[in-house]
Amino acid sequence: MNVPNVIKETSTKMNKCVEYVLNEFGTIHIGKASPSMVENVVVEVYGSKMKLKETASISTPDHKTIVIQPWDKGISKEIEKAIREANIGLNPQADSGIIRCHVPELTGERREQLFRVCKDTAEEGRKRVRGERRDGLEKLKDGQKKSLISEDELKRYEKEVQQLTDKFIAQIDQHLEHKEKELKKL
Repeated sequence: MNVPNVIKETSTKMNKCVEYVLNEFGTIHIGKASPSMVENVVVEVYGSKMKLKETASISTPDHKTIVIQPWDKGISKEIEKAIREANIGLNPQADSGIIRCHVPELTGERREQLFRVCKDTAEEGRKRVRGERRDGLEKLKDGQKKSLISEDELKRYEKEVQQLTDKFIAQIDQHLEHKEKELKKL
């Protein structure tokens, strides 16, 4: 058993949990248009499901508008439908093959909804980090059972994994705090 590899693998997986949270936070709009708000919307075209960014170019000509230009103009209706069904607060409007989505101003009620979504996303990220901690600790305990590492080494490595867990959960909390400040100042 290569313990440094187990610790490194656990750290890498925990980092991916933080990246998941950041990616999800990127989809939460704060009254400013961003391609990330729609790029992962799943569109059913050509008999399969594809992400919007794989079927069209997405741009933001101003801070309140997202413009989607499908590479195949025949799928405009499917893209409109997918955006509406994604329930992300946008109302797409087709105009000669181009789809425009105007980003509405945030209301107090919508801000509260977004706060809850952010908190739920952060908690999901924390759960994922703790799951990776559990998996890493199980591998280390398995190594100790097979006499590959001593009990003292196991205790030391458990502390190291816990420190990683604390570090990545703190990062998630920091990103949540930043996102909440962002939502409040608009």
